[in-house]
Amino acid sequence: MLNAYRDTDGSFARAPSGEVPDDVIWIDLVDPTDEERLIVETRTGLVLPSRDALGEIEASSRLVVRKDVLYLSTPSVAQSETAEAHLTPTGFVLSARLLVTIRYAELSTFESVVGIVGEDPGLDTSIGIFTALIEAIVDRGADVLEHLGAEIDRISRATFRGDPTDRRHPVRSTQRLRQTVSQIGAIGDRASQARDVLLGVGRIASFAADIGRDWIPEDLHVRLAAICKDVASLNDYEAHLANKIQFLLDAVLGYINIEQNDLFKVLTIASVVGIPPTIMVGVWGMNFKHMPELDWTFGYPLAGLVIVLSGLLPLAWFKAKGWF
Repeated sequence: MLNAYRDTDGSFARAPSGEVPDDVIWIDLVDPTDEERLIVETRTGLVLPSRDALGEIEASSRLVVRKDVLYLSTPSVAQSETAEAHLTPTGFVLSARLLVTIRYAELSTFESVVGIVGEDPGLDTSIGIFTALIEAIVDRGADVLEHLGAEIDRISRATFRGDPTDRRHPVRSTQRLRQTVSQIGAIGDRASQARDVLLGVGRIASFAADIGRDWIPEDLHVRLAAICKDVASLNDYEAHLANKIQFLLDAVLGYINIEQNDLFKVLTIASVVGIPPTIMVGVWGMNFKHMPELDWTFGYPLAGLVIVLSGLLPLAWFKAKGWF
């Protein structure tokens, strides 16, 4: 999909679908076809990076300057509102008069920026739109981290509050522990995605502010510097969340180990308690012709009593030792 935007008589508007007017200031390519890429390259004289090039992780591939044109790339999160959230490459080709963005998924931040630029005449330039896009991505990342922080607090309260010795407490449920591990894993994955996005955005914002200093207005340069500071603070907050996630994961796995140890303890006690009665039953169950107990008047109840006591005595000993 090819979307072109231009500033006409002080009004930021979208050009007819598929067209690239002469006064265009922003071209947004969404999963472009070869034909759409060729149209943009022909009308702008720019060489657009491929999807593989946008996916490169080294800084030398994500931050490139060619003839006063900046080629920038960073990962973005697609389908961020669903469980299928995943990273997708996003590219920016930025010059003093034109911005070309290349993405391969629908991103809500791009749609929101169209309205923001339309309401703020000071952003109807290539660098202004670029700044608005970066700000929107950072704001979205902050919202995601806030949501993840709230989820971590909720799981922490459910895990550590209450009496852990109460077998009815949900934290002692194996099923509940499995669900908690799954939730922690999902939160860790989302936090990792947010970290990748913020690191990429911080790099391209700083790089653009430094390289484009001569043609970036002072007010937008200040905003780019503020973005870099925001990214730094969000990275610190994400590191804090990562530590909490790791702590929660270790704690839940520890609870699982305790549950397993309790199970083995019960099995051990049951097996030990059953040994003495088994021995007594085995002795009195032997089919010898001459056994003194066969002539006892109270031999049967006495044998039953001995069998019961032989099971109760180990239980009493385990209780005295504090095994249960």
